[in-house]
Amino acid sequence: MTVLAGATSPYQGYVYAYPHKTAYRPLDPRPALHDVWAEEARDALFLYVHVPFCEMRCGFCNLFTRTGAPEELTTAYLDALDRQASAVREALGPARFATAAFGGGTPTYLTAAELERLCDIAGRFADLTRAPLGVETSPDTATADRLTVLAERGTTRVSIGVQSFIDAEARAAVRPQKRVQVEAALGRIRSAGFEALNIDLIYGIDGQTPSSWLYSLDAALAWQPEELYLYPLYVRPLTGLGRRARDWDDQRLELYRLGRDHLLAQGYEQVSMRMFRLRTSEVEPTSGGTEYCCQTDGMVGLGCGARSYTSRLHYSFEYAVGTGQVRGIIDDYIAATDFGVAPVGFALDDDERRRRHLIQSLLQSAGLERADYVKRFGTDAAADFALDLEAFAERAWLEYDSGSIRLTPEGLAHSDLIGPALFTPRVQGLMHAYEAR
Repeated sequence: MTVLAGATSPYQGYVYAYPHKTAYRPLDPRPALHDVWAEEARDALFLYVHVPFCEMRCGFCNLFTRTGAPEELTTAYLDALDRQASAVREALGPARFATAAFGGGTPTYLTAAELERLCDIAGRFADLTRAPLGVETSPDTATADRLTVLAERGTTRVSIGVQSFIDAEARAAVRPQKRVQVEAALGRIRSAGFEALNIDLIYGIDGQTPSSWLYSLDAALAWQPEELYLYPLYVRPLTGLGRRARDWDDQRLELYRLGRDHLLAQGYEQVSMRMFRLRTSEVEPTSGGTEYCCQTDGMVGLGCGARSYTSRLHYSFEYAVGTGQVRGIIDDYIAATDFGVAPVGFALDDDERRRRHLIQSLLQSAGLERADYVKRFGTDAAADFALDLEAFAERAWLEYDSGSIRLTPEGLAHSDLIGPALFTPRVQGLMHAYEAR
């Protein structure tokens, strides 16, 4: 509990996966993918395809992506993706994919013709007209021809990063877009007829006030999105806002609570600290509307920024944020010929497997189902993590009942402190060593 004991901010880090890729290291020897997947269940997998290109780099972004790419580069990238898909498909053997997503970067940076090819590659793993498919986009790249391709190829969910409907706030986040562009893109998305629209918004932007935050929320609600993600602004090393020094934790907490309460009053339910879903929606983004469960089922990642995971090994290619390093990794990926091995990764022992299940479950509003944990591991999570969980319960961030362990509303508000506090010393050490390089 060293992170929790020494923390001065509720915003330690967004835990969207455990362990983070900064804890991965080169694997020696590099295991063959055929061996990695040999003993794994492959009946409800998640296919993730990564496109590492964007038209701009937002000031808050620490994703693995590069700005701009000539046509010959995107063509070469798709060629490499095709080679990787062949090797992975052969190594997997029989497998069924319950859900799929294209992320990045910005997948719709690709042209309509390139998106057709991307769908062809992904279609070798899953029938995209049957498995739910989510795709990320941006206001500038959500063009009618691209959206038409995505709709025709089975996309069910489109997520667009708006961040703010106020132009001055967008500029403050180094996201120089105009509201008129955002509204036009949202109109095209709705016209294309996707089952679910998600809109991303950010709170904590310089100059943002409670009234301006509500203004953006209401502007988003006018489009009746099936989902909304509310992200706190993070200022991370190597990003455009990385030199910002002021402490604005209280502001972010105030805006979080304001946004949460406003969406709950408007008929949304809270799925996690960030995610809100319209109660009447039939789409369940936490599972893609399928039986896929991130705690227990595997993921196959394609592309140089994608991770894959089995029950025992998480693996990927090298990770970076800095521009020069990212471009070098993309170049290496494009030149690669052997995609049948796992080059970089993290092997999970029994303790890490239990911890991952706890973290991935606890940070969802539904919490951890104790019977599921016992069925998987043969022990009770409350006993396995008694000391960790006691510290949260003392702060009224956690509650128990006979069937589950879940965060209270105030616990959800502190998800970005609770998640990192549960990391093992091994993972924390690897992450710190990576950041110190």
